[in-house]
Amino acid sequence: MNAPHRNPENRIPEAVSRWAEPGSSRIPYWAYTDPDIYQRELQYFFYGPHWCYVGLEAEIPAFGDYRLSFVGERQVIVVRQRDGEIAVMENRCAHRGVRFCQQQRGKARSFVCPYHQWTYKLNGDLAGLPFRQGVERDGEKQGGMPADFDMKAHGLVKLRVARYGGLIFASFSDQTPSFEEYIGPAVMPWLDRIFKGRELTLLGVNRQRIPGNWKLMMENIKDPYHPGLLHTWFVTFGLWRADQRSRMVMDEHGRHAVMISQRNQGGASDVTQGVTSFKADMALNDPRLLDVVPEPWWNGPSVTMITLFPSLIIQQQVNSLSTRHIVPAGPGAFDFIWTHFGFKDDSEEMTQRRLRQANLFGPAGFVSADDGEVIELSQDGFRQRGADGSTLCELDGRDVAPTEHMVTETLIRGMYGYWRKELGL
Repeated sequence: MNAPHRNPENRIPEAVSRWAEPGSSRIPYWAYTDPDIYQRELQYFFYGPHWCYVGLEAEIPAFGDYRLSFVGERQVIVVRQRDGEIAVMENRCAHRGVRFCQQQRGKARSFVCPYHQWTYKLNGDLAGLPFRQGVERDGEKQGGMPADFDMKAHGLVKLRVARYGGLIFASFSDQTPSFEEYIGPAVMPWLDRIFKGRELTLLGVNRQRIPGNWKLMMENIKDPYHPGLLHTWFVTFGLWRADQRSRMVMDEHGRHAVMISQRNQGGASDVTQGVTSFKADMALNDPRLLDVVPEPWWNGPSVTMITLFPSLIIQQQVNSLSTRHIVPAGPGAFDFIWTHFGFKDDSEEMTQRRLRQANLFGPAGFVSADDGEVIELSQDGFRQRGADGSTLCELDGRDVAPTEHMVTETLIRGMYGYWRKELGL
C-alpha cells in the first residue's frame, strides 16, 4: 500500500534525530511516551488508510441494532441497515459537534441529537432539523436556515466498511485497499481457518483500561518469548512453551502477524529449568478449566494469536475464542475490549467449555492479568528514563523474517520496521 501523506509541519520530537541506528531492533523510549508521535500515529494509522476493527456482526443481528465502538479516539456507531448491510458513522452531530448517542448498545429507527433535535437516518443521512424554514410571526417568516442549505451535505461522517466472516472493520480513508489486499496472502489463511463458512455467536464482553502505550499490547501478542516465562498457567500446564512445535508468520509489510503453536502436556523439562513461574506441584481445583477438546478445523495447531495492525487481536487458545480491540487513550493508556464468541453450530457442552476456558483471559484472567501488569510496569520504566534509552528486541537476531520456532522477537521487529517507515522516522 502507499504510505499516507506526511505533513512536514507536524512537529516531531528532537529525540527522533537521535534514532540513527538502522533497523527496528532497538525502539526508543520516546516512541511510547511522546504526545506528538502519538498524534501522528492516530492520523496515519487509525484515521489513515488502514482497516480498524469495530465489532462483530453477531452484536447487531437485526435491523436497527447498533453498538458504539471506536476508531482510534473517535467514537463511531455501528448499525444494521434494513437490507442487512452495515453502516459505520462517527458519533458526532454535524450541527454543533455533540457526541449524541449515549447508549453502548440498543435498537433505533433513527438517531436524534438531544441538543437541537437534529435527526439522522440509520445510514447517517440528515433526515430533518427543527425550524429549518424558520417560524411565522405576525405573517412574517423569521429565522431558518439559508436558502442554499443542503440536507445532503450535512449528514454524519460515514466510514468505509469491510465485512469478513462476521468481523466488521471500518476506515476513514478512501485510499484504504480492499480488505483481502490489506491482510495479505500469508495471514489470510489463518483468518479463513477460524471464520470462513461459520456463523458466530456472542458469548460475552468485558473491558479494561491499561495504563500503557497502545503499541505495547500489539508487541505482547507478537512476542512468543514471554508466555512460557511470565505466565504460570502456560508453562506449567503446557498451553504455550518454548518446546512446542511453533511457527511465526507475518505479512509482507511486517504489520500483521500470526503466532502458531501446538500444545504439549506440560510438566518439567529443559525449558522449565530456572523458570520461576513454573510450578511443578500446581494442581487445579476444577480440572474442567483444561477440558480441551480438539476441533476438526484446528488441523493441528491448538493456538493461533493473530495481530491485525493497528487495532485487533484475534485469539484462539485451545477452545477459547475472542477478539481483543485496542482503543488508544493518549500516549500512556488504552482501553482493551474483549469479545468472547463461539459458533452457531456449537453444542451446549462446547459453549460451556468455551466460557470456562475464557476465565484464562480477560481483565482478571488467570493468564491475561499478567500482561496488563507488565505493560503498566513497562510504561513506568519508559517514563522514569525520559526520552533517552531504548528497548532491546534482538532475540534471534536483528533481521525480520518468518520463523519455525518461538525463541524470537522477529514479529516485533517487523511491526516497528513498518511503523518507522510509515511515520517517516
